[in-house]
Amino acid sequence: MTRLIVHRLLQLPLILLVIYTITFTLAWLIPGNPLENPEGRRPPPEIVAAMKAQYNLDNPVVFYFDYLGKATGISWLIGRHDRPFDLGPSLRHENWSVNEILAGSVPVSMTLGLTAILLACLIGITTGVIGALKPGSIADLSTLLLALVGISLPPFVVGTLLLVVFSVWLGWLPVGGWGGVSYLILPAITLSLPFAAYIARLTRFGMIEQLNADYIRTARAKGLPEYKVVLKHALKNAFLPVLSYLGPASAAAMTGSFVVERVFAVPGVGTHFVDAVLSKDLTLIMGVVLTYAAMLIVFNLIVDVLYRWVDPRISLA
Repeated sequence: MTRLIVHRLLQLPLILLVIYTITFTLAWLIPGNPLENPEGRRPPPEIVAAMKAQYNLDNPVVFYFDYLGKATGISWLIGRHDRPFDLGPSLRHENWSVNEILAGSVPVSMTLGLTAILLACLIGITTGVIGALKPGSIADLSTLLLALVGISLPPFVVGTLLLVVFSVWLGWLPVGGWGGVSYLILPAITLSLPFAAYIARLTRFGMIEQLNADYIRTARAKGLPEYKVVLKHALKNAFLPVLSYLGPASAAAMTGSFVVERVFAVPGVGTHFVDAVLSKDLTLIMGVVLTYAAMLIVFNLIVDVLYRWVDPRISLA
């Protein structure tokens, strides 16, 4: 276990470096200039030239290594910068640094994503187990229908329908924004449905396979109550594929859904990333992508460790 964790952590810098290089190349090739964006800063030409020189926007090689040194903390270690892990100033949002933007948006996206994942697990596992207990029944067909609808309908369609019904027609919930629990309900439901659909399918197929296994028949022959057979024995092994899926799913949900955050005007990472791409805010693009990549790697590592905890027979070497 310790060897796995150390091995993965040693791989983290190399993986992030590859992601950083690819993202930088693609972001640099985006047409436009963030300093001359009509919706962002519009300084005089001489100021633009000075800012290009200050941020190294006229030299991609210098920008690449200078930003890399500041973001990783190397520049701070060698005394060339005054603070570590500096993701730089936002080129679009004046007087805001990328660190400050992420500090405000990451907790929002993580709150939304964590709520959506918990809701998806509750819906998906429950419906999957119900469908597996009676294959071909109305409950099973309803589970498959839920999975099909959740996978097929785009989030902007689901989000718009929920807004129209619960915010416009009924007036029960706010149209958008971010505040109390009421602002979290509709975006969390919208974000959870695709994940719930996949979890329901994985749970259903896994449970059907496990319930037909020899050890389940043995457990029933010994007179164990049905709920113990289903929940303690079958569900534990059927949950392994779901657990594997939850790694990238949690990272994707907790870094925010671009579409869902746009529909409900949630000030999360996804909203800032879309704005950064549209305005070619290089520093914000790099900061968001590196944050997302680091979270994805960490969540996958957590899933691998949980795999070993759930089933010690699994080798993680």
